[in-house]
Amino acid sequence: MSNSESEGGSSNEWEDRGELAWNEFDWERYLREQDETIDRYLRFYEAHRENPDRIDAVADDMGWSLDDDADPAAGDESAIGDYGDPDDIYTLHKNPIFVSTKAIYRSLRTSWVIIASDPARVPQTQALSLLTSLQQGEEQAMQAIYALDFGDYAMAVSLFKRALSALNGTLALLNRDPITRHRAAVAWRDDALPRLFDLREIWLRVIAECRDELNRPVDGEN
Repeated sequence: MSNSESEGGSSNEWEDRGELAWNEFDWERYLREQDETIDRYLRFYEAHRENPDRIDAVADDMGWSLDDDADPAAGDESAIGDYGDPDDIYTLHKNPIFVSTKAIYRSLRTSWVIIASDPARVPQTQALSLLTSLQQGEEQAMQAIYALDFGDYAMAVSLFKRALSALNGTLALLNRDPITRHRAAVAWRDDALPRLFDLREIWLRVIAECRDELNRPVDGEN
C-alpha cells in the first residue's frame, strides 16, 4: 500500500464533513459515553466467559462482528452522516478492535494490580514485570489500531505482530516459578489465560483481513 493510499483516509473524511462545533464539555461527554461502551463490552464478556465462542457472542451483543467481510478499519460506524447527533460521530474509540482490546486489557490490568499491590501474594519484581508486559502489549496494539483506522494495513500488520510478541512475553512470564509458586498468582493466571488467547485471536483475525486487503488487486490491475 502506497503512502498516498494510506493518507487518503481519516483526515480527508474529517475535512469533507466540515467544522464540528463542539467544545471541551461536548467532547468530554462523548468520551465518557465511549468509556461506557468499554464497560458494556466487559459486562457482555463476563457473561459469556464460559462460552468457547465468546468473542463472536460478545460482538453480536455489541451489534458488530469482528470477522465479517467489511473493511477491517471500519467499525459499525462506517457510514457516517452529518455531525448533528453524537451517535453519528465516528472516532477511533468506536472501532470494535479498539473497544475489545481496551476492555480485555483493562480487565487483566485491574485484577493484576490488586494482587501485585500485596508483596505477600506475589514477588514485587515479578508483579512489576508482568504489569509492564501488559502495558507494552496494549501500547503496541493501540498503535496497530491507529494504523488500521488510517487504512495503512501493512503498518497495522507489523504493529499487531509486535503486540503478539509482547503478548507471548506475558505468557512466558506466567509460566515462571515466581508465578507458579504463589496461589493467588496461579488463580489469576487461570483467569487471564483465556483473555490473553482471546486477544491473540482477535488480532490474528484482523491481520488476516489486512493481508486480504493488501493482496486485493487495485482498480485497473489484472
